[in-house]
Amino acid sequence: MDHNSRVLEAPSLEVDSTVDGAIDHKDDPAKKSSSGSWKSTYFIIGMAVVERFAFKGIETNLISYLSGRLGESTAVAAANVNMWAGVATLMPLLGASVADSYLGEYRTIVLSSLLYILGLGLLAFSVQLSSGSSPVQLQVVFFFFSLYLVAIGQGGLKPCLQAFGADQFDQENEEERKAKSSFFNWWYFGLAGGVTISILVLSYIQDNVSWSLGFGIPCFLMVLGLLLFLTGAGTYRYSIKKDQRSPFVRIGRVFVASAKNWRSITPTSEEEVAQGDIPHQQGSYQFNFLNKALVLPRGSEENKKACSINDVEEAKAVLRLFPIWFTCLGYGIMSAQPSTLFTKQAITLDRSIGPSFHMTAASLQVFRSLTVFFLIPIYDRIFVPIASSFTRKPSGITMLQRIGTGIFLFILTMVFAALVELKRLKTAEQFQLLDMPKATLPMRAWWLVPQFIFFGISDLFTSVGMQEFFCDQFPSELRSVGLSLCSMITGLGNLLSSFLISMIGRVTSGDGGDGGWFSDNLNRAHLDYFYWLLAGLTTIELVVFLFFAKFYIYNRSSTI
Repeated sequence: MDHNSRVLEAPSLEVDSTVDGAIDHKDDPAKKSSSGSWKSTYFIIGMAVVERFAFKGIETNLISYLSGRLGESTAVAAANVNMWAGVATLMPLLGASVADSYLGEYRTIVLSSLLYILGLGLLAFSVQLSSGSSPVQLQVVFFFFSLYLVAIGQGGLKPCLQAFGADQFDQENEEERKAKSSFFNWWYFGLAGGVTISILVLSYIQDNVSWSLGFGIPCFLMVLGLLLFLTGAGTYRYSIKKDQRSPFVRIGRVFVASAKNWRSITPTSEEEVAQGDIPHQQGSYQFNFLNKALVLPRGSEENKKACSINDVEEAKAVLRLFPIWFTCLGYGIMSAQPSTLFTKQAITLDRSIGPSFHMTAASLQVFRSLTVFFLIPIYDRIFVPIASSFTRKPSGITMLQRIGTGIFLFILTMVFAALVELKRLKTAEQFQLLDMPKATLPMRAWWLVPQFIFFGISDLFTSVGMQEFFCDQFPSELRSVGLSLCSMITGLGNLLSSFLISMIGRVTSGDGGDGGWFSDNLNRAHLDYFYWLLAGLTTIELVVFLFFAKFYIYNRSSTI
């Protein structure tokens, strides 16, 4: 009888085991059997797919709306697209800060989604304000107000949604830890699927049916996406703070205390530990000047406490990430090109399929997302196991190796793009179309496909690698901030691309502001020079990245 009881108790303990630091929707400790893992991430990834469908439905063809319906020049439209995309990818830092310090990820996701839906609805309504062929000032103001409202909404939604998904896996469980690494691949797989459908469907509707409908469909689907996310509320794991202090306050206090104690000798020896000046724990040896925060100056008030070793290590972990973050900015500049200059190139080329059908210029971007869509299963199911057999690492290669590989592929992408643009210009010259900017060149748009495919392959390595890296290496209570910094790479890259285009356009244009590398007449422009410049800058970036990556110490070795 006792033996049978013991046999029955074993699975019961397994089923009822809980996840440390997580609760369920009833505020009870989260049980592994009934919460989190893949059963929860299906709802979260579903919401993410809808969000990317909506966002890309706006971004992909935005330059066509600005230069067409709103009558902006190529340079101004490209700069406005880059500016908006830049702001949209900078906003996640604000959203993540609010989530990590005040509201939590779940509440931030819900509130941001509502704001997102409002912006999309107003955007569709703004198109109706047009009177005649030329836009009125009210329409332009209302359109950009709605556009930036969307940027604010996705700023809270994007980083929190991905961080919330990562939180569904228990870092202390080996199987769930492996699943978490796979989660980032399948997250991007879902996003690529949403982007692919968005580009194929919405760009066609916007160009051939109605801009109101093209902006209205994303609004409707976002409502469905929010309902889907709320449906999974009973399966989620909700993280609880182990330290009630704001993580920003804890880490900020380390830097302040280190500055105040700058005259003190950095505590490093066992003798100093034994004297009680710092906790008896072993910290890292990088950024030792932050160890000064462990010292409580003699004569301090009794109720004051020195920073803990955990606070100092968190500060070091954040500081350690910034050289890597800075050297990834070149990727952000690269990512701005497909939706702007690549699309403008496609407008000048022959996009006919058969005798009567013409694909939109923006639809060529589908090859980028399709590449990711088809290669991620191969990467996750074939490449990772093969690489793991050689490296003995669960993810096949380290996160920094993955990012570096993607940066190298971006160099090849821009080289190929420059060569294709050179051929386009020679075609225009050969057929005497240099001064006919609206004429369709006798050159097939398929020439642009390889550079979109190269972009997709590069994204598979760099973008997914960065998301996993910044989520994994940031302190656990700042994962949303880590992912927002990852988004900021794209955001600042868009702003830098806008700045480069504006600056180079002014320098290379004539006294009348005409011509130059970014002339409205692309047959007289020199986008190839710009692509060569980007290839050179990315090469320098790769060299600097490899230098910092060589000396980087991973925060949690079990995850690399």
